[in-house]
Amino acid sequence: MTGPGQFRSWSCGTLRDVISTSARLLRLVSLLSARPSWTCGELAERMSVTERTVRRDVARLRELGYGVESDPGPWGGYRLGGGTRVPPLILDDEEALAVAVALREAALSGVLGSDQAALSALLKLRQVLPTPVAARLREMDAAFVQTPRPDEQQIAPGMLLALATACRRGERIHLSYRDREGKATLRDVDPYRLVHTGRRWYFVARDVARGEWRTFRADRVAQIRSTGRRVKLLDPPDPALLVSRSIASGTYPLHVTVRLPLPLAQALRLVPPTVGTHRPDGPDATVVDIGGPDADGLAKYLLGLGTPLRVLSPDDVREALLRRTRELFEDNRGGDAP
Repeated sequence: MTGPGQFRSWSCGTLRDVISTSARLLRLVSLLSARPSWTCGELAERMSVTERTVRRDVARLRELGYGVESDPGPWGGYRLGGGTRVPPLILDDEEALAVAVALREAALSGVLGSDQAALSALLKLRQVLPTPVAARLREMDAAFVQTPRPDEQQIAPGMLLALATACRRGERIHLSYRDREGKATLRDVDPYRLVHTGRRWYFVARDVARGEWRTFRADRVAQIRSTGRRVKLLDPPDPALLVSRSIASGTYPLHVTVRLPLPLAQALRLVPPTVGTHRPDGPDATVVDIGGPDADGLAKYLLGLGTPLRVLSPDDVREALLRRTRELFEDNRGGDAP
C-alpha cells in the first residue's frame, strides 16, 4: 500500500511534471511563431529535449487546436499553420500592447459594428497583461485624445472598460450620472449591457429605486462604484431594442405618425430604429412614429425620405408637408429658370 508520505511525494512530482510540460509547450509555440519553419532536431536543441519529446509535444499542440504542419523526410520540418479553433496565443510585451491599443480603438470607433467582440476581447486581455504593459496602456489612454463629432461628447476608454466590467461581474453599482441639462444624480443600478449605435455607447441597467430598465449615455457617466452585491436579473429586455426605442422617443417637442407603403424590413432600412419606432400595418405597410423639433423640420425630413407616405397625425405636420410640396411644385412648374 502507499503511505501518506509516498502519496504526497507522488502528487507533488506529478504537479511539477504538469507545470514543466505546460512551460515546454508554451516555449514550443513561441519558437514556432518566431520563424517560418523548424526541423525536429533544431527544436530539440533549442528546448534541450529529445526529438521524441518534440514530436510528442507537437501532437499535444494539435490536440489543443494549434495547426502545426509538418513535412516528411530528413530535411522536413514543422511550421505553424491555421488551427481548428482559436488556441491560446503567445505575445511578447510589444505585441500585447499593440493588440490592446487596436482593440480599444475598434471598440471606441464601432468599426466592427454593433457587436461587442472588440470590447470583450480587450477586457480579457487587460486582465492578464503584465504589470509594466498595463501601466503603459494606462499612460497611452491618458495621452490619446479622440476627436468626437460636433454634437457628441467624448467617452474615456477607462470609463468604457469600467462599465463593461460592471456588466460582466453582475454586481449592483452606485452610478454618478449627468443628464442632458448637466444635472448630476446618484442612483443604484443593476448593470446589464453596453450597446453601440454607431455614434455613441449606451449603458443599459435596471434602476433600483424606480424598478425599471433604463438607458444611460455612457459619455455622461461621471463615476461608478461597485457595492459588491451580486444581483440576479429577471426577464431582462432586448438591450439594442430598448436603446433604439429610447433614442427614437426622446424628449422631442413634437412627434409625427406616418404610414409607409413598405414591409417592416424595408421601412427599417429607410427610417432607422434610432430615428423612429415601427409597427407593421399588414404585410405590405408599416406605421412609424418619428420625433422632431417642429412641424416644418419633420416635414423636411419626410420629404427627404423620397417615398410615398401618408401622415396620420398631427395636422400641423401634414399641413407643413403640403405647404413644402406646393412650394416645390411652384418652383419647378414650367421648367423655366427665373
